[in-house]
Amino acid sequence: MLHGVFFHKKEEKTVTMQHQDNGQKGEFFQLNAEGERLAEMSYLWRDEHSIVANHTWVDDSLRGQGVARVLLDHLVEFAREKHLKIIPTCSYVDVMFRRDKTLADVQA
Repeated sequence: MLHGVFFHKKEEKTVTMQHQDNGQKGEFFQLNAEGERLAEMSYLWRDEHSIVANHTWVDDSLRGQGVARVLLDHLVEFAREKHLKIIPTCSYVDVMFRRDKTLADVQA
């Protein structure tokens, strides 16, 4: 299991993608240039091999622009790199796992 707190930043136009994880829970989130949170996808560590994707939120100003999918893609990339399975309790993640079979390798 991962321990400690770490941040991962990736610039995407004027929005910053970040990742925080403290070994018990984590989240991917986007901040605008002013540092305001615009979107987030959170997860809980279930054990050393799986995480529970439990929440997705996107600001109304960004809805319908694929932001939730970008967050999901980062979560899936993280799971693949760490050889984790994702348990989708968040309704958005659950729907996307059922729709997109390319995500099957990380679904618990």
